[in-house]
Amino acid sequence: MHSHIRLSLCLLAALASLSLNARPKDDYGYRVRNGVIVYNVPSRPSDQQSMLGFACDPIPNVRVGFIGLGSRGPGALKRFAHLEGATITALCDLLPERVEAAQVMLDELNIPRADSYSGEEGYKELCLRDDIDLVYLAVPWQLHTTMAVYAMEHGKHVAIEVPAATSIKECWELVNTAERTRRHCIMLENCCYDFFELTCLNMAQKGVFGEVVHVEGAYCHNLDPFWDKYQGDWRMLFNREHSGDVYPTHGLGPVCQVLNIHRGDKMDVLVSMDSDAFRGQEIADRRYGKGACKYANGDNTSTLIRTRKGKTILIEHSTITPRPYDRMYQIQGTEGFANKYPNQGIAIGSSLAPDLDIEDLDAEHYMSAEARDSALVRYQHPITRTGDLVQLAKKVGGHGGMDFIMDYRLIYCLNHGLPLDMDVYDAAEWSSLVELTEVSITNGYKPVLIPDFTRGEWDRTDGLQFAR
Repeated sequence: MHSHIRLSLCLLAALASLSLNARPKDDYGYRVRNGVIVYNVPSRPSDQQSMLGFACDPIPNVRVGFIGLGSRGPGALKRFAHLEGATITALCDLLPERVEAAQVMLDELNIPRADSYSGEEGYKELCLRDDIDLVYLAVPWQLHTTMAVYAMEHGKHVAIEVPAATSIKECWELVNTAERTRRHCIMLENCCYDFFELTCLNMAQKGVFGEVVHVEGAYCHNLDPFWDKYQGDWRMLFNREHSGDVYPTHGLGPVCQVLNIHRGDKMDVLVSMDSDAFRGQEIADRRYGKGACKYANGDNTSTLIRTRKGKTILIEHSTITPRPYDRMYQIQGTEGFANKYPNQGIAIGSSLAPDLDIEDLDAEHYMSAEARDSALVRYQHPITRTGDLVQLAKKVGGHGGMDFIMDYRLIYCLNHGLPLDMDVYDAAEWSSLVELTEVSITNGYKPVLIPDFTRGEWDRTDGLQFAR
């Protein structure tokens, strides 16, 4: 067996051996009280400070080290080749041949070759350099927190692919390390930069939907064509060993921004429920041998969340059954409605949109396609109003351009010394569903109180704002 496959299998085996129902008591554990699962929220150590609104000194040229050059990493390299204010300084992957392939890509893009690192300890060598400002992680989920913590402890800001963490303990490790080292820790949630989501966020912030009362998001994506592409089978193995919503952030991130989570409201409690693994078990039997394992992840997982201010969130996960791609993305307000899937639709009342040149607005019915498109232009988010940026994003690509907008905003904020659009608390809160949903399911679908990673400061900030 190849060493890289062995490494991945060992990681997954170790993870699977930690039963959520037999976790040793620690600062990050939970108890069941009166039928509700309650997690410990440890006090902030005296050597840590809140990262709410944190901004570092401006970095005119962000020197970037990329770790992970398998699936997502090469696309990030291509995008960064088109970004001003950033330099690709170092490349790292477990496999040296991937590093060389990335170097060839830089050659083709007329970008100077970067320094190379590989092997199981290569990421540490990269992080020890004193000429890197940002470490960009595109590695398997199980390695995210370990590498991010190491990078921050060695003075680097960190950008992490989704989800940023796979357990509550890892979520707290990210928060505590960022607070202690005063380094940015952003999760690369690209769906927050989808053009429709950004426009609807702007509409919500301008009150077009009235009071937003319910939102929905999902990751429904049949991964049959992709399971074999994950090095060492790491993703299928994680799904095989874990129930719950193991990949929640594409659906959760954009709607949390609409609700100003930890910027005036907070997620309070969730209940998660899953179907049996009907097709999941069939695929596992074909993949590993009939009866060789019990496939844990349900074919569909639904999670209902209630916020402190009385709003509700529905999040769904489905990656094993044949179905069209769907992130749901829905906003329900007292005066309007928007959804993206299966078709983009908007319905708003005329009283809240006097600046729209549309007659007879009726929130009981979708706008016509022409009226919808007019509204999307009228309420285009300030970030995407720059025509050159949007054109470049669509040309460079990355899920239609949203990946490029995400990277652009990251570098823009670092260049100008501004708070990032998403902070370490977003990374922790959104990623926390990986464990919280599994705990709810394995404890008989009990409600779970969601830990407050801001430690009581969730209403200190008055709404979400993207710094400019």
